[in-house]
Amino acid sequence: MYYASIGMLSLVVHVIINYAALRKRYKTDTKVARSRYRHFLYGVMIYYATDICWGLFYENGWIALTYADTVLFFMSMVSSVLMWTRFVVAFIDNNGRFGKFLIGGGWTIFLFQIIALIINCFVPIVFGFGEGKEYQPGVTRFVTLMLQMILFLTASIYTLTIASSALGEARAHHRTIGFSGIVMSLFILLQSLYPLMPLYSVGCLLTTCLIHSFIYKDEMLESYLETQKAKRMAYRDALTGVKSKLAYLDVLKDLEVRVHEGSLTEYGVVVFDLNRLKEVNDTKGHDEGDEYIKIACRLICRNYDHSPVFRIGGDEFAAILEGSDYENRDSLLGAFERSVEENMRDGRVVVASGMAVYQPDVDTSYNDVFRKADRRMYERKMQLKADYQEARTV
Repeated sequence: MYYASIGMLSLVVHVIINYAALRKRYKTDTKVARSRYRHFLYGVMIYYATDICWGLFYENGWIALTYADTVLFFMSMVSSVLMWTRFVVAFIDNNGRFGKFLIGGGWTIFLFQIIALIINCFVPIVFGFGEGKEYQPGVTRFVTLMLQMILFLTASIYTLTIASSALGEARAHHRTIGFSGIVMSLFILLQSLYPLMPLYSVGCLLTTCLIHSFIYKDEMLESYLETQKAKRMAYRDALTGVKSKLAYLDVLKDLEVRVHEGSLTEYGVVVFDLNRLKEVNDTKGHDEGDEYIKIACRLICRNYDHSPVFRIGGDEFAAILEGSDYENRDSLLGAFERSVEENMRDGRVVVASGMAVYQPDVDTSYNDVFRKADRRMYERKMQLKADYQEARTV
């Protein structure tokens, strides 16, 4: 049972250590190195499973099952080697001679093992079982292991050579690949000398732990930073620079949670809509229309400089008031409306606004508050239009 227990322990530790790497975190995750590393980890898991079964079957004397599992054992072993070479080439971004050599070496070992296993069905060149049901390793088994050791050592020498001239994270990453290859080579050598000990599993476990500790954590941090950067870009409206509709929706979720928890009992919403934007677009073009939107946005932000302002539509904006802006909401709205009226007299940007505050006894959600503010904004918009028409007829 001791043989199978090593494989079981290796599998459990493997899953715990590499849990984040084993699952595809993004539907759009297209980074080749990360994808191939995940394939390598799954290949190692399959190898562990066959190694565990081999120990259980062999120790119980189930020779037929042991024979079948030994075939799967060798196939999963060389498959994991092939996946490792593909990961290393993708990680060091080497599509040149070395990359082709490494992947070619992985395929050579894989195909050599498959052919040897087919021949083994007739002549025990890879493994066999004696009259006493004892496992007997064949010469070809040693050849396969030696070929693997040569491949790992070659990759180690190459990556360590690159590491000597690399800087920063690249240097640490290449060193890790190099040292992991050396570790794997050592355990392959030991496995060839002690065929009834699960040393290859231990080597795989140490190799994946090294890669995870010194490479994959950096990869996860890089992915996180890339995601945060993309999120920040998505949260910013490209035209005006204020917060986007996506940011607005996320803020509303947080706001609803805070209200439900009781940590937020007071807030207000001001809804804005631009007057005459269609007229500007039709008469002066969309470039002037975009400039009209940006000027309007600056007017809103200047007035509500302590509140988040969101562009929630083509010519619609919203500001959520808390703290001092909530306490001074009436004076702020009054100052904003006076600025708009002055703009209208001077033929500049005109923005309709409407405000509403959260009333716990009346409003069941943010949408109730927004609808009240939107209705008041529409009333203000109609009033401004009427005033504008009246001023033009005078």
